[in-house]
Amino acid sequence: MLKIAVIGGDGTGPEVVREGLKVLERIAKLEKFKAQTTEFDLGGEKFLKTGEVLPDETLEALKKFDAIYLGAVGHPDVPPGILEKGLLLRLRFELDLYINLRPVKLYPGVDCPLKDKKPEDIDFVIVRENTEDLYVGMGGFAHKNTKQEVATQVMLSTYFGVERCVRYAFELTRKRNRKKLLTLVAKTNVLTYAHDLWWRVFKEIATEYPDIKTDYNHVDACCMWMVKNPEFYDVVVTTNMFGDIITDLGAMIQGGMGIAAGGNIHPSKVSMFEPIGGSAPKYTGKNQINPLAAIGALGMLLEHTGHEKAGRRVEKAVAKVAGELESLSAGKMGCTTTEVGDRVCEAL
Repeated sequence: MLKIAVIGGDGTGPEVVREGLKVLERIAKLEKFKAQTTEFDLGGEKFLKTGEVLPDETLEALKKFDAIYLGAVGHPDVPPGILEKGLLLRLRFELDLYINLRPVKLYPGVDCPLKDKKPEDIDFVIVRENTEDLYVGMGGFAHKNTKQEVATQVMLSTYFGVERCVRYAFELTRKRNRKKLLTLVAKTNVLTYAHDLWWRVFKEIATEYPDIKTDYNHVDACCMWMVKNPEFYDVVVTTNMFGDIITDLGAMIQGGMGIAAGGNIHPSKVSMFEPIGGSAPKYTGKNQINPLAAIGALGMLLEHTGHEKAGRRVEKAVAKVAGELESLSAGKMGCTTTEVGDRVCEAL
């Protein structure tokens, strides 16, 4: 029995999750496995009603599931940082979800903003370290709200954190077995302490993987090459902060946020899967949001939890439907959110 914790969250999150669960029910019947879902009320509405973001008892309950399926978090009436830190970052840190995995893949028939680029040119994966760097919250203020104010934010990297992320990326490159090329993205010429550690660990682990070719990009050069020559990449490994930036660039070159799915992963514990786009509150309740990213995230969840065939089958169905829509943008798809989910179920 596959046990999944479901967090619909805010805005259009519950709508896209609903379509993902529809697909889950269908693929479970087709592939003959059982799945049980349990919903958790977390997000902006919950916070506004109770003042709670992620109660300790809820966190403990989430640890007992095989995976977490998240819709979106973000509410216009909740100040910035409360949900992001109290829910998303706390889940990443407390569950030790040290890998953020972002496939960047252009599906046939999907419009790409890059001139002359085709599906065979855009098919790589970004491995983002997910529990260190600027996101740990080390820092503070002195003389706040005065003209002498000082604000600090510490870019923290540990050998332990970097080593396990880089090793995961080498293993993934070997498993993909495509170009067998792993590219480290950092900024070693300026961030000469934290990123020197990344460079040294990367070179050290590379000696254990003689079958894997390695390369290095400064992050600014990576942004350029992802646009100019995305076909160069196979697997990219990078820091938390830079990964946050280049994964959104990756989403755009694969067709937009409507198709971008991701996973927050601990290889041997409960992991969390979600669409990359936000809660899109202006589309809430209109049945116009694109659920394909959420359905793609479900496919990743299935692959991660040992249902590889089912996960690949979901991805193929998503790819088929994506190429048939008029657009991947909300309100421009040529059909409703519900109809997209139905079409994926049919494509299975």
